[in-house]
Amino acid sequence: MKFVTFYNPDGQIRAGWQDGERVVDMYQVSGGRLPDCMEDLVANYHTYLPIIEEIIASDYSTIAKDEVRITAPLQKPNSFRDFVAFETHVKNATKRNGDKVAPEWYEMPIFYFSNTNTMRGPEEKVKRPSKCSCLDYELELACVIGKQGTNIKAEEAEDYIFGYTILNDWSARDLQMKEMKVLLGPAKGKDFATSIGPYIATKDELVSYKSNSRFDLEMTARVNGKTLSKGNFKDIYYSFGDMIERASEDVTLYPGDIIGSGTVGFGCIMEHGPEVHCWLEPGDEVELTITGLGSLKNEIV
Repeated sequence: MKFVTFYNPDGQIRAGWQDGERVVDMYQVSGGRLPDCMEDLVANYHTYLPIIEEIIASDYSTIAKDEVRITAPLQKPNSFRDFVAFETHVKNATKRNGDKVAPEWYEMPIFYFSNTNTMRGPEEKVKRPSKCSCLDYELELACVIGKQGTNIKAEEAEDYIFGYTILNDWSARDLQMKEMKVLLGPAKGKDFATSIGPYIATKDELVSYKSNSRFDLEMTARVNGKTLSKGNFKDIYYSFGDMIERASEDVTLYPGDIIGSGTVGFGCIMEHGPEVHCWLEPGDEVELTITGLGSLKNEIV
């Protein structure tokens, strides 16, 4: 299923699922038996699934998508860990800085924590930070944790995944590069916005694309309609299982936590170089598309 969060025609925020070109307000169609927020649904999905299946088997009301405003499927995740799991991206980024890939990168999946209070959804505007002149997008896939767990093994990790969504890890490159010179991860360079959506596809939606522990998913980024980035998720070095094992080491992951894959190879302007395309400017429209997960579009202001 493809679960969405949206503002209904009365301006109330609701959760539900996508039904073709229409959406279902699951709180309304269930008479209050299903929750009105995605966080509750993710945390208690197996409890709610029989009710969802009962509704799907019956006649139920839907709302045209043009009567609602789709927003970020998770408004405020419990936590957001973003990994850097594509070798090509790491090689390109380090080469740009005149460096080589640190050998430690091949020893374990590396991640940083980002701001869970700045999630943006499809068609929502993203404000360029006032001190930024080198704004970039990052084309990523994310998984949403659906079950609590600690010290999860990679081969068991799929049991802990609720679903997947597109993720754009917006980056103020000039701020990021300056602060990382003091050997800490990015902070203000990533602090201002992260886009996710347009929906969370439950993991069964991607079964047909499975390729060993990875997925054969085309990933594309367009700026103002021009294709700048193309890649495939199957080229990732570390699987989501590897990432979840690392993230859950000696700590507990909870339903609603987000795990980002990191940028696919050539999945940002930095890797191509501003000589291929200039940094993002107000008025630019960035659209990320991933097979099976739709498209996520935002305008820079």
